[in-house]
Amino acid sequence: MTGTLSTPVPDTVALDPNRHVPGARDPGFAQTVRAEWVKFWSVRSTPWSIGALVALGAGLTVLVCAVSAADLAEGTTGEAAGSFITWGMTVAQITAIVLGALVVTSEYGTGMIRATLTATPHRGRVLAAKALVLTGTLFVAGTVTAVLGYLGGNWFLEREGIGLALSDDGVLRSLLGSGLYMAGIGLLAAAVGLLVRHTAAALSIVLALLLVVGNMVMLLPGAWGEWATKLMPGNAGSVVATPVSFNPDLLDPWTGFAVFCAEVAAVLLAGYLVLRRRDA
Repeated sequence: MTGTLSTPVPDTVALDPNRHVPGARDPGFAQTVRAEWVKFWSVRSTPWSIGALVALGAGLTVLVCAVSAADLAEGTTGEAAGSFITWGMTVAQITAIVLGALVVTSEYGTGMIRATLTATPHRGRVLAAKALVLTGTLFVAGTVTAVLGYLGGNWFLEREGIGLALSDDGVLRSLLGSGLYMAGIGLLAAAVGLLVRHTAAALSIVLALLLVVGNMVMLLPGAWGEWATKLMPGNAGSVVATPVSFNPDLLDPWTGFAVFCAEVAAVLLAGYLVLRRRDA
């Protein structure tokens, strides 16, 4: 029995469809972004996820402000009105996580990733384009959702004499911060998706990390528990999205968001290295 041995070649060569076409060039970054934009909005999960983000984020904020306004005015809750003005975004983040994971894992599930990497063999360019489309969309959607929730919820607060103006401390920052945080957790979910390449696994990991582990570490004793709570991605990043945090012991808004960005960048780098080295 005889066989032949082949020497592996880099994916940028093996997957380049234009390598034998005289004068043909690889798609530039603008063309790659355009292709990712078309794919992003061609699937039904995108508009459904964005619609759910707006409905949950704005709708729940208005609902919570409506039912809590009287108690907040009387001071019986022990919380500040600013803690509720973007409350719905804590639930809406689930839709951003879903959308971020699907941007990556859906292509692996259908095999579309092979066509993507054949058309654009530079994998870093593909990842950068995906990240730009995803974060840009989630930033705009998250900010608009937060503004809608603020307008609706603040109407009920103003009726009780505890309304918040945009010029009040932390209000404008929280509206823009909501968009930034939605973009960040979407990108985190996409990075985890690159590592595990499976939708259910990516969703389970990110949801558990942000919503379960982030709360469980508060049970750790002493300084370990205190710093673990502060540095968990969801706790560090979400403070920028509310005028007044429910937990005053967390990091300052922009300090926490900087820590959150560093954590997302680390996971994204790991995802890129896996994308580069692993076959599609």
